[in-house]
Amino acid sequence: MSTFEELTYWNKAKELTLLIYEIMQDVKDFGFKDQIQRASVSIMNNIAEGSEFGSPLGFVKYLNIARGSCAEVRSMLYLCKDLGYCSEEQMIHLIDISRFVSSAIYNHIKYLKKLQ
Repeated sequence: MSTFEELTYWNKAKELTLLIYEIMQDVKDFGFKDQIQRASVSIMNNIAEGSEFGSPLGFVKYLNIARGSCAEVRSMLYLCKDLGYCSEEQMIHLIDISRFVSSAIYNHIKYLKKLQ
């Protein structure tokens, strides 16, 4: 890997963020909107920041934070649907993307830990 932009899971995290911004566009619950958007941005930014950290263990630290943000986004997506801010189909699609990203991050963490 040369850059974080080459990571499939970073690109999927970016896709997740863009879709969340699109869905939240007309939502007036600014606290909720801000939190889910920030959590989704945190996923991709922690992947990017960790990739530049300079050591596998440093990268693992940031990847773990990104996985936590994936869980936060998933949790909020259930509430998003319950509050009527998104459809069940949108929620399922976004949760699927989040699970893909989280799983890919987990696998990369396992790989990086083997390098130590």
